[in-house]
Amino acid sequence: MAAGSFFGTWRFSAICFGEVTIAEKQNQLRKTLAELPMAQDRLAYIVRRGRAVAALDEALKTESHRVEGCLAKVWFVSEFKEGRCFFAVDSDSAIVKGIAVLLCDFYSGQTPGEILEADPDFLEKFGVTQHLTPNRRNSLAKIRSAIEMFARTQLAE
Repeated sequence: MAAGSFFGTWRFSAICFGEVTIAEKQNQLRKTLAELPMAQDRLAYIVRRGRAVAALDEALKTESHRVEGCLAKVWFVSEFKEGRCFFAVDSDSAIVKGIAVLLCDFYSGQTPGEILEADPDFLEKFGVTQHLTPNRRNSLAKIRSAIEMFARTQLAE
Protein backbone atom coordinates (compact mmCIF):
# COMPACT_ATOMS: atom_id res chain seq x y z
CA MET A 1 0.00 0.00 0.00
CA ALA A 2 1.33 3.44 -0.88
CA ALA A 3 2.34 5.81 1.89
CA GLY A 4 -0.55 8.09 2.77
CA SER A 5 -3.19 5.73 1.36
CA PHE A 6 -5.70 4.10 3.64
CA PHE A 7 -8.23 2.63 1.21
CA GLY A 8 -8.47 -1.10 1.51
CA THR A 9 -7.18 -1.58 5.03
CA TRP A 10 -8.69 0.92 7.45
CA ARG A 11 -12.28 0.12 6.57
CA PHE A 12 -11.89 -3.53 7.46
CA SER A 13 -10.94 -2.63 11.02
CA ALA A 14 -14.02 -0.44 11.48
CA ILE A 15 -17.46 -1.51 12.51
CA CYS A 16 -18.95 -1.15 9.05
CA PHE A 17 -22.49 -0.67 7.89
CA GLY A 18 -21.65 -2.55 4.68
CA GLU A 19 -22.70 -1.67 1.17
CA VAL A 20 -26.01 0.00 1.93
CA THR A 21 -27.69 3.31 1.27
CA ILE A 22 -27.56 6.24 3.64
CA ALA A 23 -31.24 5.72 4.48
CA GLU A 24 -30.52 2.09 5.41
CA LYS A 25 -27.53 3.17 7.51
CA GLN A 26 -29.71 5.72 9.32
CA ASN A 27 -32.35 3.08 10.01
CA GLN A 28 -29.75 0.62 11.30
CA LEU A 29 -28.21 3.26 13.57
CA ARG A 30 -31.64 4.37 14.81
CA LYS A 31 -32.48 0.77 15.77
CA THR A 32 -29.15 0.32 17.56
CA LEU A 33 -29.46 3.55 19.51
CA ALA A 34 -33.12 2.86 20.35
CA GLU A 35 -31.92 -0.15 22.30
CA LEU A 36 -29.85 2.25 24.43
CA PRO A 37 -32.39 4.51 26.12
CA MET A 38 -29.91 6.19 28.48
CA ALA A 39 -27.66 8.96 27.15
CA GLN A 40 -24.68 7.45 29.00
CA ASP A 41 -25.24 4.13 27.23
CA ARG A 42 -25.36 5.83 23.82
CA LEU A 43 -22.12 7.70 24.54
CA ALA A 44 -20.49 4.48 25.78
CA TYR A 45 -21.54 2.77 22.53
CA ILE A 46 -19.96 5.60 20.52
CA VAL A 47 -16.72 5.38 22.51
CA ARG A 48 -16.61 1.59 21.99
CA ARG A 49 -17.04 2.09 18.23
CA GLY A 50 -14.12 4.51 18.21
CA ARG A 51 -11.92 2.17 20.22
CA ALA A 52 -12.72 -0.71 17.87
CA VAL A 53 -11.15 1.14 14.96
CA ALA A 54 -7.39 0.94 14.56
CA ALA A 55 -5.50 4.20 14.89
CA LEU A 56 -4.48 5.98 11.72
CA ASP A 57 -0.98 5.26 10.56
CA GLU A 58 1.41 7.79 12.10
CA ALA A 59 2.37 8.90 8.57
CA LEU A 60 -1.19 10.22 8.18
CA LYS A 61 -1.19 12.14 11.46
CA THR A 62 0.17 15.32 9.94
CA GLU A 63 -0.86 18.95 10.14
CA SER A 64 -2.30 18.70 6.62
CA HIS A 65 -4.79 16.13 7.94
CA ARG A 66 -5.61 17.94 11.19
CA VAL A 67 -9.13 19.25 11.56
CA GLU A 68 -8.73 22.88 12.53
CA GLY A 69 -10.92 24.39 15.21
CA CYS A 70 -11.23 21.27 17.37
CA LEU A 71 -10.09 21.33 20.97
CA ALA A 72 -9.03 17.68 20.69
CA LYS A 73 -6.47 16.64 18.09
CA VAL A 74 -8.41 15.19 15.16
CA TRP A 75 -6.93 13.82 11.95
CA PHE A 76 -9.21 13.31 8.95
CA VAL A 77 -8.23 11.52 5.74
CA SER A 78 -10.41 11.25 2.65
CA GLU A 79 -10.12 9.29 -0.57
CA PHE A 80 -12.17 9.07 -3.74
CA LYS A 81 -12.13 5.70 -5.44
CA GLU A 82 -14.39 4.12 -8.05
CA GLY A 83 -16.86 7.01 -7.81
CA ARG A 84 -17.26 6.77 -4.04
CA CYS A 85 -15.93 8.67 -1.05
CA PHE A 86 -14.09 6.97 1.80
CA PHE A 87 -13.10 8.53 5.10
CA ALA A 88 -10.88 7.67 8.04
CA VAL A 89 -10.28 9.55 11.25
CA ASP A 90 -8.38 9.46 14.50
CA SER A 91 -8.35 11.60 17.61
CA ASP A 92 -6.63 11.87 20.95
CA SER A 93 -10.09 12.05 22.57
CA ALA A 94 -12.07 8.81 22.87
CA ILE A 95 -15.50 10.43 22.55
CA VAL A 96 -14.46 12.67 19.64
CA LYS A 97 -12.91 9.68 17.87
CA GLY A 98 -16.09 7.68 18.42
CA ILE A 99 -18.29 10.42 16.98
CA ALA A 100 -15.91 10.95 14.08
CA VAL A 101 -15.76 7.20 13.35
CA LEU A 102 -19.54 7.08 13.39
CA LEU A 103 -19.68 9.88 10.80
CA CYS A 104 -16.90 8.42 8.65
CA ASP A 105 -18.48 4.95 8.65
CA PHE A 106 -21.85 6.49 7.89
CA TYR A 107 -20.68 8.46 4.85
CA SER A 108 -17.94 6.12 3.57
CA GLY A 109 -18.77 4.18 0.45
CA GLN A 110 -21.31 6.74 -0.72
CA THR A 111 -21.22 8.89 -3.83
CA PRO A 112 -20.60 12.63 -3.43
CA GLY A 113 -24.21 13.33 -4.42
CA GLU A 114 -25.57 10.92 -1.81
CA ILE A 115 -23.45 12.56 0.88
CA LEU A 116 -24.61 16.06 -0.01
CA GLU A 117 -28.27 15.01 -0.16
CA ALA A 118 -28.18 13.35 3.28
CA ASP A 119 -29.68 15.05 6.32
CA PRO A 120 -26.66 16.52 8.14
CA ASP A 121 -28.47 16.58 11.50
CA PHE A 122 -29.43 12.91 11.69
CA LEU A 123 -27.37 12.32 14.87
CA GLU A 124 -29.35 15.00 16.67
CA LYS A 125 -32.58 13.16 15.86
CA PHE A 126 -31.13 9.99 17.38
CA GLY A 127 -30.26 11.65 20.69
CA VAL A 128 -26.49 11.63 20.19
CA THR A 129 -25.56 15.31 20.17
CA GLN A 130 -27.77 16.63 22.98
CA HIS A 131 -25.46 15.35 25.68
CA LEU A 132 -22.18 16.42 24.10
CA THR A 133 -20.22 19.37 25.39
CA PRO A 134 -20.08 22.43 23.12
CA ASN A 135 -16.47 21.56 22.19
CA ARG A 136 -17.46 18.04 21.12
CA ARG A 137 -20.44 19.35 19.14
CA ASN A 138 -18.00 21.73 17.46
CA SER A 139 -15.72 18.81 16.55
CA LEU A 140 -18.70 16.94 15.11
CA ALA A 141 -19.63 19.96 12.99
CA LYS A 142 -16.03 20.39 11.75
CA ILE A 143 -15.77 16.74 10.71
CA ARG A 144 -19.17 16.82 9.00
CA SER A 145 -18.05 19.99 7.20
CA ALA A 146 -14.84 18.29 6.04
CA ILE A 147 -16.85 15.36 4.67
CA GLU A 148 -19.24 17.67 2.82
CA MET A 149 -16.39 19.80 1.46
CA PHE A 150 -14.63 16.69 0.13
CA ALA A 151 -17.86 15.51 -1.52
CA ARG A 152 -18.41 18.94 -3.12
CA THR A 153 -14.85 18.94 -4.43
CA GLN A 154 -15.35 15.53 -6.02
CA LEU A 155 -18.58 16.65 -7.69
CA ALA A 156 -16.82 19.67 -9.15
CA GLU A 157 -14.04 17.58 -10.72
